[in-house]
Amino acid sequence: MNQKNNLAEITRKDFALFSDINNLQTNLIYLDHAATSQKPKQVIDKLIHYYQYENANVHRGAHQLSAKATEAFEEARQITSDFIQAKSNREIIFTRNATEAINLVANSWGSSQLKEGDEILITLMEHHSNIVPWQILAEKKKCKLSYIGLTDTGELDINDLRLKINEKTRLVSLLHISNTLGTCNPIQTITEIAHSAGALVLLDACQSLAHKEININELNIDFLAGSSHKICGPTGCGFLWAREEILEIMPPFLGGGEMIQDVSLYKSNWADLPFKFEAGTPAIGEAIAMGEAIKYLQNIGLKNISAYEKELTEYLFNKLEKIEGIKILGPSPIQQENRGSLVTFSIDGIHSNDLSELLDLNNICIRSGHHCCQPLHKYYGLNSSARASLSFTTTKKEIDLFSKELVNSISLLRKHS
Repeated sequence: MNQKNNLAEITRKDFALFSDINNLQTNLIYLDHAATSQKPKQVIDKLIHYYQYENANVHRGAHQLSAKATEAFEEARQITSDFIQAKSNREIIFTRNATEAINLVANSWGSSQLKEGDEILITLMEHHSNIVPWQILAEKKKCKLSYIGLTDTGELDINDLRLKINEKTRLVSLLHISNTLGTCNPIQTITEIAHSAGALVLLDACQSLAHKEININELNIDFLAGSSHKICGPTGCGFLWAREEILEIMPPFLGGGEMIQDVSLYKSNWADLPFKFEAGTPAIGEAIAMGEAIKYLQNIGLKNISAYEKELTEYLFNKLEKIEGIKILGPSPIQQENRGSLVTFSIDGIHSNDLSELLDLNNICIRSGHHCCQPLHKYYGLNSSARASLSFTTTKKEIDLFSKELVNSISLLRKHS
């Protein structure tokens, strides 16, 4: 697919929610893709196929059904590895989600490698999943947790990073694209600074994997956390990538079946990578379907997706910036060309929940609340905000309707305030 202007027209037929028949009945406009993506028919069919025809446990059985399941499961691992251009599929650890991937690093690498007085550096724009694990680890290991500040436009303050990083900093953990600000962080610059200080870098790529090409070698990172349900795959599945040499020194995160090589009464030996970190029966069908979701995105083309969503984001900004009393968080497309395809905003005197509920009555789904970014909202003096997030299935007509109903909703709420 190479016609970026027709991406929505080309792809919407693959999603039951956006099919012509369904839209004639509901006229539903879904603008909450940053929370979870919709799943195309190809992914759902792949999940169903596993449970209908290949349902068996992986790696454990000698029979043909187990062999089929294992082959499909490991193919998904290879697809995931190729997706981010990892050197080996041994570096891909399947997890329940990106949150578990980050917790795995904190509990395994962090608990074994950090000592009292070491420092962890994160940012003010982080999702709670990239804050809370480090808070717990810092308290447990008596480490210092510090935050990189923001510029006036909502971008990462690189000068503040340079001021705060030092010889005691062991890890810089940050998101690629903010789920609230839309900010796309300059990862290559950050990794250069971090590595010069002797620190490793963990990247939360949940908001970038479905929207732009990711090459971990160019980014020069050390860990990456990804989530299936953000990339058109099923819920309950995600992955951690880490450099093989780092994974080798990390102890297991969970103990049990599958992650062992040999068990005796009082001692166990661990399995080789990546199985050392995959205790118990995994989400087999979900991992296989995640692989199918990656193939789906690659068939569309990440460059095509990025270009189309950039056009949509500029169009949405142009509509919203004209609304009186609106405060948009994060950089505009003019200030940051490669920002995420979402717009988070607040309206003077109106609660975001009221706004979201009114829009929902008109079949328009947006997000309201703190978006799992309470420290960021406190920084801006907000309790909550509203967010419209786009995808390659979004149309300009939907943006027009959303903008029109947003103005009407604001007017109605102001009359009754």
